[in-house]
Amino acid sequence: EQVGIKQGVTGDIIGVVKLSETQTNDTLSDKSTPLQVSAVEYPNPVFALALTPKTQGDSAKLGPSLTRIVEEDPTLNHRYERATRQTLLEGLGETHVQIAVKRMASRFGLNVDTATPKVPMMETVSRIASAQYRHKKQSGGAGQFGEVHLRVEPMERGEGFEYKSEIFGGAISQPFLPSIEKGIKQVMEQGVLAGYPVVDVRAVVYDGKEHPVDSKDIAFQIAGREAFKIAFKQAGPILLEPIMNMSITVPEEYTGDVSGDLSTKRGRMSGMEQVRGNTTIIAQAPLAEVQRYATDLRSITQGRGVYTMSLSHYEPVPKHIADEIIAQAQREKEED
Repeated sequence: EQVGIKQGVTGDIIGVVKLSETQTNDTLSDKSTPLQVSAVEYPNPVFALALTPKTQGDSAKLGPSLTRIVEEDPTLNHRYERATRQTLLEGLGETHVQIAVKRMASRFGLNVDTATPKVPMMETVSRIASAQYRHKKQSGGAGQFGEVHLRVEPMERGEGFEYKSEIFGGAISQPFLPSIEKGIKQVMEQGVLAGYPVVDVRAVVYDGKEHPVDSKDIAFQIAGREAFKIAFKQAGPILLEPIMNMSITVPEEYTGDVSGDLSTKRGRMSGMEQVRGNTTIIAQAPLAEVQRYATDLRSITQGRGVYTMSLSHYEPVPKHIADEIIAQAQREKEED
């Protein structure tokens, strides 16, 4: 039932039409007495789905549809995960996100396939290693030649990438050094071990050779790329996985069950606090183990547990798990 009114008072739910520029959390007030009500602080998303458009037409609709749905519901969030090359829709639980997907289908005609997101891991090295690669191609006309000797070194977590030259005496001309860096960055985006971005490494070019006629930009790109791959594989390569901060609040009687479940997920508890019949557990756990924790916690606590989750840092993946991930990535690459 809708009733036309001239004014609203506290407690009324009012519908206003033709507001083209109004967003959630905006305040409507009289121009002569402007009023700004503080925005509501919403919890961080704890559940995500990876979305893949079903057709080319759906690809064009994906961005605008996600923007609209997130504007309407601030507890939703969408982003592109560079490490896994997936578009994610995040929310407060599986039902919440699935309903948003159905709303986009009915309102905007957007049809997508949904899947559990891949874990956004990263690749890095644990020790110093050197390698060299010569790219030589002769095909009747002008050839290609470039030889690169480089060293890779580990850097501190979060320092990113550094490129340096220790070339003396003109073994490689200055104009070709950016070409080598370009080749290295191509590898860093695609990964060497399992297809994840390479981080926290220093690449140092210290020697090489060039040809007065056949040396070109593309030749040094290829030589730099291949030399980096070889050196990376010899430098104790490791996978890094995201570790999440978790705050889990449950009724006291479920404390033991929740703690035991966390330990099976490689979780580490750092604190516990009891307030008015509830227990709040502070812990850290790998994202790979808690992507579907909303469902697990609901099952353990009969829907009475709540939690928040945010990224803390990245840590090396245990070797037996890393070996499985690398093997799986190799199988997928061969299938493609």
